[in-house]
Amino acid sequence: MNANEPGRRWHDMGGLGDDPAGAIDRESHDYALWEKRVDALMVLASSKGYFTVDGLRRVLEDMPREAFETQSYYERWVQSVTQNLMEAGVFTPGELGVKMEEVAARGETYGECSLGD
Repeated sequence: MNANEPGRRWHDMGGLGDDPAGAIDRESHDYALWEKRVDALMVLASSKGYFTVDGLRRVLEDMPREAFETQSYYERWVQSVTQNLMEAGVFTPGELGVKMEEVAARGETYGECSLGD
């Protein structure tokens, strides 16, 4: 396959290169709390009908190349979930900014206390 194949967008990297990707090693990645929360948010929001997996994918595929290549899997997801929820009218960018300031004021370790030691 060729990255310049007609109809193939820049983010569509599946099947490119000579080295097959192989199986995913799920043992090497322990998901961070925030990643689990992003996953849960996606499931909850889509089950409430705010968007579909196609909506999630649309935002991912419309991301600028640099953002797509430099963000982690769940960083891209949280950006897509956020965009879809704003498009669904769940909250405005202004409301999101206010909430982000409130969360930031809680400190960096907020949320970890629920995990216990």
